[in-house]
Amino acid sequence: MKTSSRSLVELRAAIDQVDGKILALLSERGHLAHAVGELKRAEGESRFYHPDREAEILRRIMQENPGPFTDAQVASIYREIISAGLAQEEALQVAYLGPAGTFSQMAAQKHFGRSAAFQPTGSIPEIFRMVDGGQAQFGVVPVENSTEGSVNLTLDLLLDYPLQICGEVQLRIVHNLVANIPMEQIRKVYVHYQTRAQCRQWLATHLPQVELVDVPSNGVAAERAVQDPQGAAISTTVAAETYALNILQAGIEDNPENTTRFLVIGKILTRPTGQDKTSLVVAGINRPGSLHALLSPLADAHISLTRIESRPARSAVWEYVFYLDMLGHCQDSDLTPVLDALAAQSSFYRCLGSYPKAVF
Repeated sequence: MKTSSRSLVELRAAIDQVDGKILALLSERGHLAHAVGELKRAEGESRFYHPDREAEILRRIMQENPGPFTDAQVASIYREIISAGLAQEEALQVAYLGPAGTFSQMAAQKHFGRSAAFQPTGSIPEIFRMVDGGQAQFGVVPVENSTEGSVNLTLDLLLDYPLQICGEVQLRIVHNLVANIPMEQIRKVYVHYQTRAQCRQWLATHLPQVELVDVPSNGVAAERAVQDPQGAAISTTVAAETYALNILQAGIEDNPENTTRFLVIGKILTRPTGQDKTSLVVAGINRPGSLHALLSPLADAHISLTRIESRPARSAVWEYVFYLDMLGHCQDSDLTPVLDALAAQSSFYRCLGSYPKAVF
């Protein structure tokens, strides 16, 4: 569209016209979403949220995106549209590790949109208890960080609770030093233990004499910094805004590609989308070559294993279970027989869920 010859007044008038069309189409989409909800109710279906369908919509939008907005920007906009549409029928109850301002909250909003009803919790076990007990329909829990590795508590709880993984979120992690005092006056820094590990070099270089105080989350760190006249925190930009703290130094993480992967847990099963992951926990029979026997069916079928993690089996000393992530859905014709063969080689086998890969 040629715009160089238009005046500012004409361009603004054109934008107003486009905004009117967008609003009309959003309204039409909202009515259609409501009609879908009415039809589901008439057919006796109580579930309105389908992460597989949502993932397909977002991938299609990104594939058809003509620009100039990036694929991630377009997907983020549509996530909010979908979230608002779902809220017409039922606001999803989503538990996350709080308080406000944590990366867990940011991951939850990225996956569900801001129209969901978010419930902050004090711990990761509480998220599992709430979802298992029905106080929340879904929970968002951290499972691994690209710098510090796995969140072992989450892995153990996945085995303890009969819940399903029904989605994943990947969130770029940016840590900030926040406070309401100058940097030279800081005597304590409140920080989550994983955040501290991810900023180790920066802290040793810039605040070598400052006391580091462990807290349960980045949000709590910001709360403590507000209460301590000599305190600072390492936290998120959202927490800084929430608790009215100044960002003294942004991006202090040692690895500029620092990313955390979160899992969405719930009680629903998802159908295949063509771009899925499956997570398992297995234990081999205690004999030489048992791990090789477990993994051989995957290698023979050319199934891509994206992650393997061992954890002590609490049922016996010096025995281990293995957490496996692989590409594909448990209902895929090429993966189903492989999983059957793997289960036959295992002394313990449980599928934790098949779910759409993170979209953006």
